[in-house]
Amino acid sequence: MSRGFPEGIQYGGDYNPEQWPEETWAEDAALMRKAGVTLVTVGVFAWARLQPGPDSWEFGWLDRLMDLFAAHGIAVDLATATASPPAWLVRSATYVRPVTADGVRLEFGSRQLYCPSDPTYVRAAGKLVRALAERYARHPALALWHIHNEYGDHVTECFCEESAADFRDWLRKRYRTVEELNRVWGTDFWSQRYGDFRQIEPPRTAPGPVNPTQVLDWRRFCSDALLRLHRLERDVLRTHSPDVPATTNFMSMFKALDHWEWARHEDIVSDDAYPDPAGPAAHVGAALNHDLMRSLKGGRPWLLLEQAPSAVSWRPVNVPKRPGLQRLWSLQALARGADGILYFQWRQSRAGAEKFHSALLPHRGTASRGWRETVRFGAELRRLAEVAGSRITARAAIVLDWHSWWALEGTDHPSERMRWRELLRPWYEALYARGITVDFVAPDADLSPYRLVLAPNLYLLRAEHARRIADHVHGGGHLVCGPFSGVVDEHDHLHPGGAPGPLREVLGVVVDEFWPVPDGESVRVGEDARASVWSEWLVAEGARPLLAYASGALAGQPAVTRNAWGRGSARYLSCRLDAEGLGRVLDGALCEAEVTPVLDAAPPAGVEAVRRGPYLFLLNHTDREADSPALPGTDLLTGEQVHDRVQLGPLGAAVVRTVSTER
Repeated sequence: MSRGFPEGIQYGGDYNPEQWPEETWAEDAALMRKAGVTLVTVGVFAWARLQPGPDSWEFGWLDRLMDLFAAHGIAVDLATATASPPAWLVRSATYVRPVTADGVRLEFGSRQLYCPSDPTYVRAAGKLVRALAERYARHPALALWHIHNEYGDHVTECFCEESAADFRDWLRKRYRTVEELNRVWGTDFWSQRYGDFRQIEPPRTAPGPVNPTQVLDWRRFCSDALLRLHRLERDVLRTHSPDVPATTNFMSMFKALDHWEWARHEDIVSDDAYPDPAGPAAHVGAALNHDLMRSLKGGRPWLLLEQAPSAVSWRPVNVPKRPGLQRLWSLQALARGADGILYFQWRQSRAGAEKFHSALLPHRGTASRGWRETVRFGAELRRLAEVAGSRITARAAIVLDWHSWWALEGTDHPSERMRWRELLRPWYEALYARGITVDFVAPDADLSPYRLVLAPNLYLLRAEHARRIADHVHGGGHLVCGPFSGVVDEHDHLHPGGAPGPLREVLGVVVDEFWPVPDGESVRVGEDARASVWSEWLVAEGARPLLAYASGALAGQPAVTRNAWGRGSARYLSCRLDAEGLGRVLDGALCEAEVTPVLDAAPPAGVEAVRRGPYLFLLNHTDREADSPALPGTDLLTGEQVHDRVQLGPLGAAVVRTVSTER
């Protein structure tokens, strides 16, 4: 990946040496070598140790640690340590501490305690980053800069006066005049009209619903405010070490940050993934998030920067990963494009909020089950080194727009049950079950690589983005669009003529009236499908009905339609179908678009098949043995030849270099 990265798949995790006596460090470095660790993240929460006072610095310990890792051939992902300001900084300026929408100023004693708009924090963070960059830019152990940590964790927004002033400046740049803001915000409703930008405040707690466009712009502003901090740090690092890449660790599909915009400023995308071992379908959600991370930089390899070796410490009940599960889930990330498998953390803490969080080196040390798995998996990753750099080719894409997500989940809608993740998940699960690997794409993306484009929901839809989708269909692509789409424009104003707005012509339908389904109820669709949560009074305008409502007030009205458009086709689902009904609709679209799974014969239930370049990953997510179809080649994990089938043990896996690439 860069000048400082060892060859192959990166392996390691967070190391917090400040929690341990210095004599422990040499022992840790030796154990890391034994385990096959190649990359460690250092200094994430070390601000107070690096800078114990406004004008005092203590770099000696970090110098010795960096030299130790260089001597052991272990690369370092060096954090800028700005995620948790120290006590001396927090006490030096009142406005460093963020304020909630209810006016409560948060207190010191946890982490991530800062207001993104506070100039004192910004100056102090910049000073720290410059000091680190000047000192370590040319250090031989440095392979990657780790900017901040999990932006938006705990605090995604601040409602203090500094943030209010910053928000007004952001609005001035966006709208130029208060008259334009009044038009876009629709302030003639409820007498909200402004005479000056100085009259505008953040959407703090109010007597009733707050202007929805104001709230949407606030979401945009908060994402931009955090991104501005990231870019300030990145600019400092680039000045001193232009050849060293930088990343910041995302938290999977996180609502508060527009990852498409953030990824433009990342050299390498990285993610922290914590699926729940107690969840029977947790691996499906993990696959979804891995596909997103791969997609954010157009298919380039990414880093799984954090995951738990076993149990976490922050759920109400923290279930450990049974033997073999952390290996299986790590291989899943590798299958879906990761070039690094790292964990939180290396040595398990003895004090603090995360002392019960698992680690690669658990409390019991090298006698523990966890340590044995750490060493075994490190050896396996060395056998998979050649996988690094290979890419996935997907022929289906899911459109994801953070602005639409923010607007969709506003207040005073026909139903509060229409939530992006709940709308997306059944569509992704259906594709996953069929062995279809998908990319995620932004609404303004180039769609030409894809035969099938899926839009589970596009509540907010810009006209220019709709034209891209329509042109793709007209040129021979295929579209499946979900309900409550094309409802509003980028300002959260309803499209004239009703939904689906600018997709009306390509879909060949118009919505006469939204018809939410009451909680606990459902309606029949076609012969045996059912819809819950949502339905629509749909009028076909050229589209052919595929399924009709068969019960309730909409009985006889079209529920699912198909419209021929140019050389392609567009399907519209006006309801939230059950799994079988949705699956049949998607099957029709997949067949028409000629999007097929990796294997001609379906693997057994619970076995995941993913093709990454010439490598076929087969992952058994069940507790029973599975006899799976395969492609001829060599299993890199065992060195054995594979023909047309492979036997997988419980939680077992195979990584087959297919015969066409055999050396």
